[in-house]
Amino acid sequence: MAGKPILHYFNGRGRMEGIRWLLAAAGVEFEEKFIENPNDLNKLKNDGSLLFQQVPMVEIDGMKLVQTRAILNYIATKYNLYGKDAKERALIDMYTEGVADLGEMILLLPLCPPNEKDAKVASIKEKSTNRYLPAFEKVSGPFSILGTEIRGQRKVVRGIPRALTLAGIPGALTFTSVSLPKS
Repeated sequence: MAGKPILHYFNGRGRMEGIRWLLAAAGVEFEEKFIENPNDLNKLKNDGSLLFQQVPMVEIDGMKLVQTRAILNYIATKYNLYGKDAKERALIDMYTEGVADLGEMILLLPLCPPNEKDAKVASIKEKSTNRYLPAFEKVSGPFSILGTEIRGQRKVVRGIPRALTLAGIPGALTFTSVSLPKS
């Protein structure tokens, strides 16, 4: 039996959080080795563990996987969470890319010049409400983001509130359940 996956990342959510969620959804226990200083990161770079010289990196099944989506795809496939056929996988990939686009807007917000922050927050709210959340609701049910409830009952997803708070946005991304649309 293989050992627990080992996750290498900084002591924060960031790009590793989705990987943690997917492992938890699959019922897989894992270990974390936090990068606490530049020497920790340099050690991984110098020993050849990081193909692109960046984290996240997951040690699993004798491999050192990098690149968030590659890691997610491997875990989802390994634990039968990546659809039953090519059509379902394509749908999953479309929604995954949408979540990545929305997440990137939020993750880059702290880098925004202070005089542009209000406009950027307004843009994120507008795109979330009119572009992303309606698409996500087609497979998941009602969503809420940035403190504005779209409609219906909701359940808070842990982790997103902290990311939004760090970005200077109060609120949370929430959902009810996830299922693929019927063909």
